[in-house]
Amino acid sequence: MAISAERNTHLLANWKVILICMTMSLAVCQWSFDNATMAGFQAIVGFLEVFGHRDPSTPTGWNLDTRDQQLIASTLNIGIILGQCLTGVFATVFGRRPAIWLASCIAFVGIGIQIGATSVSVLCVGRVLVGMSNAFFFTFTNIYCVETTPAHLRAVISSLFAVWVGIGAIIGTTLDNYASTWSGKQAYQTPLAALYAIPAVVSVLVVFIPESPRWLLVQNRPAEAEVALKQLRGTTLGAEAFAEELTEMTTGIEEEKALARSAAFWDIFKGTDLRRTIITIGVVLSRSASGVNVFVGYMTYYFQIAGIDDPFKVSIYYCVASLVGVFLGMYLMYKHFGRRSMMLTGTAAAGLSMFGAALADTIKPGSPESAKTMAGLVIVQAFMYSTFAVTLSWPLSSEIPSSRLRVLTVSLAQGIDSFFAWLIAFCTPYFINSTALNWGFKYMWIWAVSNAITFVFFYIMLPEVKGRSLEEIDELFQKRVSIGDFPHYECVTSTRAHDLVVQEAMQGNDGTKIHVQVESVEKAVDG
Repeated sequence: MAISAERNTHLLANWKVILICMTMSLAVCQWSFDNATMAGFQAIVGFLEVFGHRDPSTPTGWNLDTRDQQLIASTLNIGIILGQCLTGVFATVFGRRPAIWLASCIAFVGIGIQIGATSVSVLCVGRVLVGMSNAFFFTFTNIYCVETTPAHLRAVISSLFAVWVGIGAIIGTTLDNYASTWSGKQAYQTPLAALYAIPAVVSVLVVFIPESPRWLLVQNRPAEAEVALKQLRGTTLGAEAFAEELTEMTTGIEEEKALARSAAFWDIFKGTDLRRTIITIGVVLSRSASGVNVFVGYMTYYFQIAGIDDPFKVSIYYCVASLVGVFLGMYLMYKHFGRRSMMLTGTAAAGLSMFGAALADTIKPGSPESAKTMAGLVIVQAFMYSTFAVTLSWPLSSEIPSSRLRVLTVSLAQGIDSFFAWLIAFCTPYFINSTALNWGFKYMWIWAVSNAITFVFFYIMLPEVKGRSLEEIDELFQKRVSIGDFPHYECVTSTRAHDLVVQEAMQGNDGTKIHVQVESVEKAVDG
């Protein structure tokens, strides 16, 4: 690798950027928290008394109409799609931090509407608004973490995104487990009210977070970018290593601007950026293709109708297995495996788990044995997929696009994924509801096949970018390097930045110029 050894600092030495990215990533906790609570509400009598109807054939004696079930689960994704349409426009003028504040304001309104709703239509209005806030949280927190972390630690630190997703799901399912014994509206209004905490805390903490230096450079604000990078790195890097990283960022972005014909949306479909767009869409869409959205939207209800004892506790086990997998995945990507091998392994594991669950329900449909087998395999799927794929899919989707087109590319990819997530949420009740097809876990046959297709896509298209700076990734795509050559190709981007810094140091009397520059930044930060 061309990056200087001085920049490959130890993980704990980067505690400051870790803390900053943990704070920024907290925003996405709202999405998993909200999804987990809403999935559990479909099995809570207090919620069904307001929005459902009596049904003696179900374990609770209550049920939701298929249409209402579709709307409640899918309108969140409609909001996400609408929000993704606005992220690109917003990012051209405003930075990552203002996006979080806007998302928090929208979330406050959406949560309030859901708490006060007494009809499915009003509830869905709140779902749409919460979905719009989630779109901004997804896009800007993920991109911020990728843009601000050192190259060798980018995947690990950016995976804090997935940690908060797992924590939010556990909080939501645990609250539902306790609320399921309550009567009346408080059974669902209390978990919904708890959602206020996340955007409230995030909107305050973001005040103390520096803006993304790469975004500032794209906006032609180099002095502010230098200050922001110093705030992020603290005393981790020496003067020369810091100057090298800043120079690499600056020259990489300036060269990318010079190569660009325009800053239009359609640029993501032109030249080498088309390849990057296709890969990014594939990485993001792999989450929907895995079948995980079935459990995001209908987990507790699904376990309940499958005949699993205590579906609320099994839902908690599912979320805990996912979170444990995220932590293990962070360790594996840091110490042992690359992006490509982990995504292939996670997709294969998800496909095999779905195949096993579908096969068990096909051989002995509705039996206690098949129910236990299915529950076990689904939990295995949650652990394996979180370990090898989900954890990496978030940072990887922001690593692949160019700096100039990152928000546009990621927004498009997440918008497409949100469309399929909406489609899955809308169609799933037809497959699993007892009043419709009532397929049960035979529905998993579809996801076994979709995971197989994803595996083939990754094998053909996904390159290895572990340890590469974002500017090196730009160089690899611009030079049309093949997938097989990505791991060992010698990039000149970092080497050239190092040489420029050394040359400047020599001209500035043994590095005096660089030290003066860095000291001026330190004074600006302290002041």
